Amino acid sequence: MRGSNKNNNKTAEGLRERKRRQTRERISQAAIALFIERGFDATTVDDIAAAADVSKRSFFDYFPTKEDVIFAWQDGFGESLAAAVAERPADEPLLSVIEEAFVAVVTKAVADPRTLAIGDLICETPALRARDQMKYAKLEQVLVDALAKRTKGKDGYLRARLLAMMVIGAMRIGKETWQDRQKSESVEAYARRIFKMIRAELSGFDDTAAKRS
Repeated sequence: MRGSNKNNNKTAEGLRERKRRQTRERISQAAIALFIERGFDATTVDDIAAAADVSKRSFFDYFPTKEDVIFAWQDGFGESLAAAVAERPADEPLLSVIEEAFVAVVTKAVADPRTLAIGDLICETPALRARDQMKYAKLEQVLVDALAKRTKGKDGYLRARLLAMMVIGAMRIGKETWQDRQKSESVEAYARRIFKMIRAELSGFDDTAAKRS
C-alpha cells in the first residue's frame, strides 16, 4: 500500500506540472498572437488573460510582466541551440559544431512567421528594444555551457568562451544587418556567410601573428 501511495503521488505531481506547463504555453500563445495583431503597448494584461481564459492573477503567477512573455519565447532558442550542439558528432571542430547547430536552429525558428514578427515588434517597441540586448549575454552563456561539455581543461573552456563570444557577437550584428537589408537573403545563406567571415577573420589573425613573430 505504501508503495502504491508513493506511485500515486508521483503521478499526481506529474499531472500538476503538465497542467502548469500547458497553462503557461496557452498564456504565451495568446499573448504573442495579441502582440502581433495589436502591438505590444496596445495589448493589456487583461486582454491576454481573457484570450487565454485565465485570471489576471494567474497571468502574473506565470509571467511577472508582459515583457517576460516575449523573452521567455526567446529563451526557447537558446535551449534548442544547446540541444543541437549536443547532437553534433563528438570529433567535429568546435566552430563547425556551432555553425551547423546555429544554422539548423535559426532556419527552423524563422520558418515560424511569428519569430520574424516578434523580431520586428522588438525593433519597433522601445521598452522591448532596451531589454533585448540582455538576451545575447544569456545566449552566450548557454553556448559556453554547451561547448564546455565537448572540451577538456581550462584551455578548452577558455576556447569555448572565446568562440561563443565571437559567434554571438557576429549573430547580434548579423541580425541587425539582415533586417536592414529587408531580409532579401535567406537566413541560412546569410548565417553561412557570417560564419565564412568569422573563419576568414580568424585566419587573418593567424597570418598577422605569423608575420610579427
